[in-house]
Amino acid sequence: MAEQNVFVIGDVHGCLNTLEELLQHWRPETERLIQVGDLIDRGRYSPECVALAISLEVRYPGQTTFLKGNHEAAMLRHFGPAGPYQGWLSWGGRSTVAQYKACQALLEPHLAWLSRRPLYWHNEHLLISHAGFADTPHQLDEDHPDGLLWRRGPLLNMGRRQVIGHTPTDGDPTFDPATNVLNIDTGACFGFALTGVRLSATGELLEEVIIPTHRIDIAAAE
Repeated sequence: MAEQNVFVIGDVHGCLNTLEELLQHWRPETERLIQVGDLIDRGRYSPECVALAISLEVRYPGQTTFLKGNHEAAMLRHFGPAGPYQGWLSWGGRSTVAQYKACQALLEPHLAWLSRRPLYWHNEHLLISHAGFADTPHQLDEDHPDGLLWRRGPLLNMGRRQVIGHTPTDGDPTFDPATNVLNIDTGACFGFALTGVRLSATGELLEEVIIPTHRIDIAAAE
């Protein structure tokens, strides 16, 4: 049997209504859903986005992969034994903390689920992560600035197509042919758009779906 196509979604950042519209384009009967991390922070609906992801995982067993992003890593650090993480509060965490105070019972199960998020998904032709694999010995170090949760700047040609988020664009995906890297963080939380890309199992780009951010998702959020 041929491998499934994949539908990959960029950084959501609490933009629930935009995510729900984009998910209407996913074909769960024939495609694996992969989200590159940063479900949370900055938008108005972080707990709801996590709850939706968990519900999709339950409803479509084996058909979804939600990756860890640097914002999930920061949230786990904040609420973990090394917390609080004051830096995180200044770049998205404050609104997320406030949102969870309104639904306190969700916090612990959501932290447990977020702690189990994988760092990447791959097959023979695709390598999907939050910030990408660079030419560094620290690729898999969750805390290192050159690791695959935090890297900014040039990535490594890994011999397969990398799909990443993390570094926001102004509304359109970008592709670097030299490194074969497709960046689909299109700045949803900054009022631009949330992007999904449909790819064949061999890495061929079949379709881009770009949903402008619903204003309700970011109004009055930090």
